[in-house]
Amino acid sequence: MKLADVSTWVFDLDNTLYPMATIYDAIGDRMTAYIARAAGVDEDEALILRERYFHAYGATVCGLMAHHNIDAHDFLRDVHDVDYSVLSPDPDLAALIARLPGRKFIFTNGGGGHAERALSRLGFNGLFERIFDIEAADLAPKPQPEAYQRLIASCGFDPRGAVFVEDTLKNLEPAHAMGFFTVVVGPVHPEPHPPYVDAHAPNLTTFLDGWIARGQLGQIGETR
Repeated sequence: MKLADVSTWVFDLDNTLYPMATIYDAIGDRMTAYIARAAGVDEDEALILRERYFHAYGATVCGLMAHHNIDAHDFLRDVHDVDYSVLSPDPDLAALIARLPGRKFIFTNGGGGHAERALSRLGFNGLFERIFDIEAADLAPKPQPEAYQRLIASCGFDPRGAVFVEDTLKNLEPAHAMGFFTVVVGPVHPEPHPPYVDAHAPNLTTFLDGWIARGQLGQIGETR
């Protein structure tokens, strides 16, 4: 896929634009505490439910809605009420993103203002046309096809001219089926990569730096 063919860039947020380990524990602790209150269980059981719902539904909040009738928006606001000052600006990545042609969007299963606060701390304000989070997707999380369909319809672009960058393999499969050029970033992924992964790199900075230098998107293995 050549530079001239790309009209849209879609980026996941956590573990794609920044390493979520810096803030994950704080958000996770608030999730566990919220689940314990909502489900009337201790924190050990709440942690089990948190992981079970994440793997079964794609987002913990969806399992809580299905089984405990919680207010999803209240949950998302509450669990993301943490200290974002632990995130550090990334001017090098910001400069690479700014150089990319076309429209740029954030596509995340987060909500409750999480993306807005994270992007601000990272120094990425003004780089993205829109944040399309789980609330914008009417609480349909990746990898549910409805989430991608709502992203495309709401933002108004053709996925055949779009690049989608993610750290989670399962979230790339429906995107590839819809015509996206798919890129997985991160250190731990199976070899060989499944056919719905078009390119991969250890991190986003490495991928974009190499792509801009070449002027086109390489095939699998060229962006290591």
